[in-house]
Amino acid sequence: MSHNNEGAGTPESFSYHFPINVVSFGQVSVALLREIKSRVPDSLINLFPIGNTDLSSQMENPEFSKWIKDSLDSSPDNHKRTDPLIRLWHLYDVERTLSSFSFEQNLITFHELDELTKREINIANNLDRIYLTSEYSVDVFHQHGIKHAHYLPLGFDHHNHFRTDKKYFDDDRITFNLVGKFEKRKNHKEVIQAWLKRFGNDNRYFLQCSIHNTFLKPEENSQIFSSIIGNQRYSNISFLTFMDTNAKYNDFLNSGDIVIGASGGEGWGLPEFHSVGLGKHAVITDATGYKSWATDDNCCLIKAGGKEDIYDNVFFHKGAPYNQGQYHTLDADSFIDGCERAIERCRKDRVNQNGLKIQKDFLYAKTLDTLMAKDSSPVDLTKLKIEANSPYNDGWTQEHYRKELEKHAQEEKAQ
Repeated sequence: MSHNNEGAGTPESFSYHFPINVVSFGQVSVALLREIKSRVPDSLINLFPIGNTDLSSQMENPEFSKWIKDSLDSSPDNHKRTDPLIRLWHLYDVERTLSSFSFEQNLITFHELDELTKREINIANNLDRIYLTSEYSVDVFHQHGIKHAHYLPLGFDHHNHFRTDKKYFDDDRITFNLVGKFEKRKNHKEVIQAWLKRFGNDNRYFLQCSIHNTFLKPEENSQIFSSIIGNQRYSNISFLTFMDTNAKYNDFLNSGDIVIGASGGEGWGLPEFHSVGLGKHAVITDATGYKSWATDDNCCLIKAGGKEDIYDNVFFHKGAPYNQGQYHTLDADSFIDGCERAIERCRKDRVNQNGLKIQKDFLYAKTLDTLMAKDSSPVDLTKLKIEANSPYNDGWTQEHYRKELEKHAQEEKAQ
């Protein structure tokens, strides 16, 4: 596999294989597609969906929706295997990450843990380039010999996130927002219990938990939340239901004063990142993907706890061929100290002025520039080395490739 670093491309010179849906991967995909459209407003692109296309969470834009639909409809008529492909998806999904409807394959993905399995390493080595949304993850990949792993900073989504002038509460309470889908990796249980131990029933403070996990049944979410609190009654905590649109979620982010991001393994931390960009104060673990954007200036950083195995038998299974490793537990004392510091900052100024800078410092224009800063010219089939163990063998046979090379050579002669 050739890991080419030279040259620069344009958005229309690539094909894209993206999920277009309501979850994090889909939100990043749509934000990137908006930036692509802004650069080629009069052109369609080669776009292939991963799963069902669902733009229902997005703030309405008929022109953009039509561009997406038209690009999806026209792509099977225009895509060539010589068009470089950019896929945004999970590394471990072999069926997609090893499929090769393009000769050159590039993957954008999130990675949260400190290890890579044999399968993950092999998949990564079968890619021309792999883009990771944190410098921490790039270091993990480099330590495993994957030198064609590159850092891809994400951007602030200005289309879906903006400050509002609404007053959400009648009193002067300081509201904490806990975000991200509930799972062991994010330390939600420990965060809630530590917060309640210090601030429970103190009505100067309020904790809103938007941690509904859409991969679990509603009753499973309710059972989890009840088990965290136990038999104790608290007047200053609420568990919110799933918000199915970005407009609702933007309202939620704006309603808080302080966002909590205490995950023990994170690829970026989209809701925490957007909250800080909206001018909210933040308590953020100084580790993993958070370090790509969270600083002492824009956040109250807290120490990461010790490391433990990630396995929860729900999303992470010991011995699986992917998602293995350890995460950071919560350092409860450091977390409460961070909350106290965030409260002090909030009392001085409800708006995190340093946080607002994220809106200008992190742009999807820069994200796309990073993706384009490589050779995106069509693959030269005459220079393609086909080996018995070539990663391209998953779709076509060696004989098929040989015929393609011969066809290409004949076309060259005819010109």
